[in-house]
This record gives sequence, C-alpha cells and structure tokens, in this order.
Amino acid sequence: MGIFSRRNDTATAVTTPVAGPTLGHLSGEWAVDPAHSRIGFAVRHAMVTNVRGEFTEYDGKLKLDGAEPGNSSAELVIKVASVDTNQAQRDEHLRTGDFFAAETYPEIRFRSTSAERIGEDSYRMTGELTIKDVTKPVVLDLDYTGHATDPYGADRVGFEGRTTVDRTEWGLTYNAALETGGVLIGEKVKLTFDISAVKSA
Repeated sequence: MGIFSRRNDTATAVTTPVAGPTLGHLSGEWAVDPAHSRIGFAVRHAMVTNVRGEFTEYDGKLKLDGAEPGNSSAELVIKVASVDTNQAQRDEHLRTGDFFAAETYPEIRFRSTSAERIGEDSYRMTGELTIKDVTKPVVLDLDYTGHATDPYGADRVGFEGRTTVDRTEWGLTYNAALETGGVLIGEKVKLTFDISAVKSA
C-alpha cells in the first residue's frame, strides 16, 4: 500500500473528535487480501500524460480500534519485483539501479505512526515509508468503504487511500531531458490504495 511530497493537504485535520458511524465491531486484527486489493501509482510521462502501474505482491496487516481510531495501525511490505506497468521493458528498467534496484532492495515498507478520524468516513494515517533503505514520513488520506461477511463466512473491511510524494526524496532520481523542454518522468508520484482486509483475530 506521497510513488511520491511528504505532505498531502487534501484534507484538514481537526483537534476535536469527529462524529461518525459506530465502528466498534471492526476492532481487531485484519490481513490485507491481495487478490481483492490494489496498490497503484501514476507518474507524469513526457510532460503530456500519465503512466500507471501497480505492485501485485505484498503483505499487509491492520490493527483497528473502531471505538478509538487513533489507536489503529497498519504495516505493509511490498515486493519491488512485482512492479507492473503493462509494459515488460519498462518494468525491467524500474527494477534496475536507475530506479528501485530490486535485487539489492527487494522490499518497500510502510509502517504507520499515528491515525485520526477527520470526517464521518474519512481518516488520516501518518507513517514511515522505506524505499532503498531511505525512510521518510508520508501522510495517507483514507476513506472507509464498508464492512461485510463474504459468502465464505469471512469478515471483510474496505478502505480507499491516496497520497502524493516526491520520488527524488527516496533516491529515485533517474530522468532524461526532452528536446522540446522539460523532462521525461515527473518527480511527483500519486499512490492509490484499494484495500480489502479479512479479519484474522
């Protein structure tokens, strides 16, 4: 599950508790289900369009406190080699030392440090993102999208998230100049999360 500025100012935090649905039943530990989740990214290409991609292999866990959302936490480990932009040559380039250096740094990690409710179904989670052994703070805006018991009896919870970060802060500085001016790859990367998690405890 800011690929990449350290702040995301799409919502304004409040200092007093925000009213919202009673979510005490969500308290517990949850495992992210990669088969029904997506961790995506988009970055400007050649100054005219966006290249979109995703990571297809990852493990994540949530510890939710429905009564006191500020006590909730999350961890995510992404396998860098699973990067997929629907173009094999580009994916191989992303795995090299020009970008992620996947053989040397095979994992991207996120660990939350705080959480807060900022609206009825809206939350903000601050954490530490580690790429290539560089750790920087990031802020995620999250929307609670629902809770259900699936046909197999598993309790599921859903969240959508987003953030924008500057990739160069993690040493991802590769670029090329364009003849018409500007650069081939934008520095700002939008991250998006569609998370379905299954209750484990």
